[in-house]
Amino acid sequence: MENLYLIVGLGNPGAEYARTRHNAGFQVAERLAERWRSAWTYQKKFNACLARTERAGRRVLVCKPQTYMNASGQTVAALQSFYRVPLPQLLLVVDDADLPLGVLRLKPGGGSGGHHGLESVEQHLGGQDYARLRIGIGRQAGAREITGHVLGRFHSTEQALVDRVLNVASDAAECWVDAGIQKAMNQFNGVPPDRDPPNEREAQ
Repeated sequence: MENLYLIVGLGNPGAEYARTRHNAGFQVAERLAERWRSAWTYQKKFNACLARTERAGRRVLVCKPQTYMNASGQTVAALQSFYRVPLPQLLLVVDDADLPLGVLRLKPGGGSGGHHGLESVEQHLGGQDYARLRIGIGRQAGAREITGHVLGRFHSTEQALVDRVLNVASDAAECWVDAGIQKAMNQFNGVPPDRDPPNEREAQ
């Protein structure tokens, strides 16, 4: 569908994974649904929780796959095929341990960077030509094994920063829908956590 935009936050279902670093994508999806006052519904045929809205004449579908991270591609591919979503109108929101905590990076394509959720999506879609918004979660200094880190929760000292970054990431996703990826990249990529991104509407 030409006017349908699909935003997928990647994460793991279940209370034990809620609010963990690896579930940053879920948390952005939840904030978008809350902003748009969109109710979540579970759809068995996609094994996903979905929320819907309309913005500027565009239909937007927000998704939280319930497959667990490593099988996210099953849900993404099923949704993309069923709704015939053009790949440039698909945005994946994921955590990234290779980016410092608080840094955002939006790109129109590229590889998985070792992220198992992105690897699954790439395998099932057979390509990489879809946007991805990476949310920096940092990594422990000197640690080579990061599983415990990414599946752990944010420290209390990080929570204020995390809350702010998730809000800015949600802003970036909205901008991607409203104005396109180039404007969203220019406005939000690399936004440091200690200042607001430029607000072009206020500047006009």
